[in-house]
Amino acid sequence: MSEIAILSDTHDQIANLRTVVDFCNNREIPLMIHCGDLISPFMLKALGQFNGEVHLIYGNNIGDLTNIATFCQIRFTNVVHHGPFGELNFEGRRIAFVHYPHLAKGLACQDHYDVVCHGHNHKRKIHTIGSTLMINPGQLLGEDQDAGFTVLETDDLSTKRFQIGNCLFDRPITVRTEEEWKEERGGKEVVSRPIVIT
Repeated sequence: MSEIAILSDTHDQIANLRTVVDFCNNREIPLMIHCGDLISPFMLKALGQFNGEVHLIYGNNIGDLTNIATFCQIRFTNVVHHGPFGELNFEGRRIAFVHYPHLAKGLACQDHYDVVCHGHNHKRKIHTIGSTLMINPGQLLGEDQDAGFTVLETDDLSTKRFQIGNCLFDRPITVRTEEEWKEERGGKEVVSRPIVIT
């Protein structure tokens, strides 16, 4: 019995992505599929913390194409970047993944894959076309509904939805002066650090 974590449309919500990666690592899920709209290269650091293999494609908000593709090859070697279309065989299941629903439907209609995954519209939907299971895991952004992802059981192709909360930007954020912030941190200096991926 193996599980696959399927997620999409993270849109730079790094806290939500870290939560999913930690959950999947604790559950010992061996494979993760991301159906696009990761956006920024700094998100790869969170994906790189996944203990298994990650398969990633571009969405319509492709972000920094060059650095995402380069960093997957050089620094985050557990993240396999497929461009706009991915396919793999896992535990005897043929799986394809694209970002757009209409492309996913076309793939499912070919009856070549056991599972076709997609994202884009931020709406979780799981159904079959012929003998192909179609999975839109919903979005990890948390914009219009709770952020979440889907776990696929490869034995019987059953799915389970896991919700993790709202968009990071929908949470109250307290604004403080630098002095107030320093006081709250026990007198430690506030240091601004740029995000650097080497």
